[in-house]
Amino acid sequence: MSKFLSALDRNLERWALLFFYVLLVVTMAVEVIRREVFAYSSIWGEELVRYAFIYLVWIGAASAVRERGHIRIDVLMHYLGVRAKAALYIFGDLVMAAVALIALYWSFETVLVSLKFGSVSAGLRVSMVWFLMAVPVGFTIMLWRLIQSLARDFKSFRDGTPVYEGDTLFD
Repeated sequence: MSKFLSALDRNLERWALLFFYVLLVVTMAVEVIRREVFAYSSIWGEELVRYAFIYLVWIGAASAVRERGHIRIDVLMHYLGVRAKAALYIFGDLVMAAVALIALYWSFETVLVSLKFGSVSAGLRVSMVWFLMAVPVGFTIMLWRLIQSLARDFKSFRDGTPVYEGDTLFD
């Protein structure tokens, strides 16, 4: 079980992103073929692609938190010492966690309102709760990754070791 949880922790976002990306691409391809070859399209195809994209975005945002891939201004970081840099990252993670908690609260409230009134999607006729849950799911994963990041940064601060700054995309 420990091995499974470790693999889940390492790959949760990757597996979810792969699932939603494949769902999006396959559904879009099927809809294009149906529209161009058979001159027929469905209502549900466009809707499924839209909601898969929303899940893709929110889970991708959580993945970027894990990899420290969000856009940031780091001009000052090059001039700071190891502990000061770790302290600045800790401050940034705490601010992001506060914003994520507020967003999680309000997004979950939207889900509860949808559940209370029983709203359904226009094309699929599925409860909107499943689609609105993309935001709370994304922020929950984001908070989990922020907690992990804070623990890693506190350890770097305490030990005086370089803080994890993410992998560089371009040099």
